Amino acid sequence: MTQNFNGLRVASLESRRADDMARMITKFGGQACVSPSMREVPIEPNRPAIDFAYRVITGEIPIMILMTGVGFRYLLKTTEKHVDQQRFLDALSDITTICRGPKPAAVMKEFGLKPTHRVPEPNTWRELLTTIDEELPIANQVVGIQEYGVTNASLIAGLEARGAIPEPVRVYGWEYPEDTKPLEENVKELAAGNRDLLLFTSAHQVVNLFRMADSLNLTDALREGLRRTAIASIGPTTSDMLRESDLHVDMEPSHPKMGHLVSEAARDSADLVAQRRTQATPHHRIYTNASDVQRTPLPSIDDHPSQSSLFMKACRGEATERTPVWLMRQAGRYMQEYRDVRSQQTFLELCANPKLCSEVMCTAVDRLGVDAAIIFSDLLPILVPMGFDLEFVKGDGPVIHNPVRVAKDMDRVKALDNPQDLGFVYETVSQTRKDLPEGIPLIGFAGAPFTLASYAIEGGGSKQYAATKQLMRANDGGWAELMDRLTDAIIVYLNEQITAGAQCVQLFDSWAGCLSAADYTRFVLPWMQRIIAGVSPGVPLINFATGNPELLPLLRGDGRTVVGIDWRIDLASAWKRVGHDISVQGNLDPTVLLTDKPTIRAAAQDVLDQAAGRPGHIFNLGHGVMQTTPVENAIELVKAVQELSVRSE
Repeated sequence: MTQNFNGLRVASLESRRADDMARMITKFGGQACVSPSMREVPIEPNRPAIDFAYRVITGEIPIMILMTGVGFRYLLKTTEKHVDQQRFLDALSDITTICRGPKPAAVMKEFGLKPTHRVPEPNTWRELLTTIDEELPIANQVVGIQEYGVTNASLIAGLEARGAIPEPVRVYGWEYPEDTKPLEENVKELAAGNRDLLLFTSAHQVVNLFRMADSLNLTDALREGLRRTAIASIGPTTSDMLRESDLHVDMEPSHPKMGHLVSEAARDSADLVAQRRTQATPHHRIYTNASDVQRTPLPSIDDHPSQSSLFMKACRGEATERTPVWLMRQAGRYMQEYRDVRSQQTFLELCANPKLCSEVMCTAVDRLGVDAAIIFSDLLPILVPMGFDLEFVKGDGPVIHNPVRVAKDMDRVKALDNPQDLGFVYETVSQTRKDLPEGIPLIGFAGAPFTLASYAIEGGGSKQYAATKQLMRANDGGWAELMDRLTDAIIVYLNEQITAGAQCVQLFDSWAGCLSAADYTRFVLPWMQRIIAGVSPGVPLINFATGNPELLPLLRGDGRTVVGIDWRIDLASAWKRVGHDISVQGNLDPTVLLTDKPTIRAAAQDVLDQAAGRPGHIFNLGHGVMQTTPVENAIELVKAVQELSVRSE
């Protein structure tokens, strides 16, 4: 087969080797549309890198991972004026070093060093962890990581899961090229559909592509244009970023090299472009029934009777005979039974009583007739063993009397060293699982790290989150330290709930909507990725954030993640943004339950119509049941969904 683009317009965002890329595309008969999208910028001054080098010299870091060649050069350059370079190199020769691929190994060779281990192709974090598993024990060992640009949350989580203590050091970041006009032009042409193929050679190219589109107010147009453009990715790491950004990947080369990418894209270009244009036609984009969705359901992880429930099937992407339904805050103040129990003790006392927590939830499940139960608890008790003084004040809600505001305050934020400090929650899971019918799945939950952090910083609810954003942007390490400790605690907390009997877990990010997509990506997403990677494999995880529909593509996580959708966007648009290969939950406006039965039934039908019968939809409200909701209206909603969503044979 000939390897020729035959005049197709081939876009690339390659920077360091932009000229080489243009020559190769032209050599294979394409119209080269190459626009550098980023440049590596050293972090200067970089006190953490200097401290890192001293720790290597003094033997505090016995294992070091080198992720990139250019990063190793920057590390040496950044530290050379502050650390005796020969001592640093000698120390590196004495410790265990792991090179992610040939480039850091080549730079080590220039300085007379030889890596202890080299990661095989395609040199992703997965192969890196496999190499570690096969070659060296890392439990209880400090593992230094020379990062490239952004933290690899999956790698960090993988190291922690193996008992290591990761110590990342950033030595450079990625900014726009000094001349952004070619990139701007490529973004405009891609948005207009005037490119046939787009070649990605780096994961971060995806980030800067959308940063530029956002600055040009072309984000939606770019997504529409890319839907008609064939996309080739150099390898798994880049492909993961593309999919996380809600973009398709039409091909990867046989080897993660630029030459292979271009030559193999040229060889297959006619088919790639034809298939992409066919898939982009309206009759392929509009789903009318479940059979239109090409999705491989996930397997169940055990044989508990609830695994065959409608809810669990929908989480896994399986087709169901009708749509499962449950309601957030389905056991709450709108129910007289709950008010009767609540009147006898404070809210925190109720949360600490597993039998009463089970009673109020099982009562709600029985009265409403829902298809799933969620444990009765609250987002904030996890903060108590971490050193926060929490009180629920009548009329004011939760109040934290010792909030953290600056980096030095993190010294008093404790790790969740003893998970059994929250043993009453795990007992609630066990008791509720015991009291529920076996076929009803049980959902555990936790607050997401941003929401917990905002409570810990603001001391309660807030409208502007000024103190939270001030610490978030301070760039003094305080935000990262707080998010690290919360993330570690949440992973332990959710896994303990799963061990106690939960079939699914949900993260509630009640305040994430105060962030832009860019801020969420920078200040929240790395820790969310760590949580998703750290929760027991195969257990569905519902990621629910409210307030900003632009965050939806960032909530996708891995294949077992279900994206919760609030009421601020219609379900059809939301699911399109998330991607139809991911299950979703939502999203009726809770105020509809304050109306009448015909209105409730019509609103339920509208949400179901937007779901269009696709597998993977769980009906829920776009937030919790409101206190003034008549119980009869909640019952009517559940009944309506169960009747209206029955699939015809």
